[in-house]
This record gives sequence, C-alpha cells and structure tokens, in this order.
Amino acid sequence: MVTVYRLNINELNEQFIEALQALFKDREVEITVTEVDETAYLLRSEPNRRRLLQAIKNIDNGKDT
Repeated sequence: MVTVYRLNINELNEQFIEALQALFKDREVEITVTEVDETAYLLRSEPNRRRLLQAIKNIDNGKDT
C-alpha cells in the first residue's frame, strides 16, 4: 500500500505522528522526504507550460501581459 501525504513541514507535529501510528499500527513503514518543486509541477501540463514560458518571454521583453 502506498499513501502520500503532502504537507508543509510546519504541519508535521505530534498529532500527525500519532495519526500515522494509529493508521499503520504495528506495521513497518518507510518514510521518504521530498521537497516539492512547484515549477516542475506546473510545467507538466502542456497548456500551462506554454503559458508560463510565454509569460517569461513577456517579462524578458518588458511586457506586462
């Protein structure tokens, strides 16, 4: 079973750990920490990618839109 939790590091507290312990009880779990890169996420979609790249070009050319 794979369960993904996405949260800000400031939300990682005792209540979260206790919830994990209750959910998985005596089972062994593996915890992997990955920093989320919002830019990569936004560039995955081709329409978003085109829009963002055009916005970058506009900024480079001194345009507001």
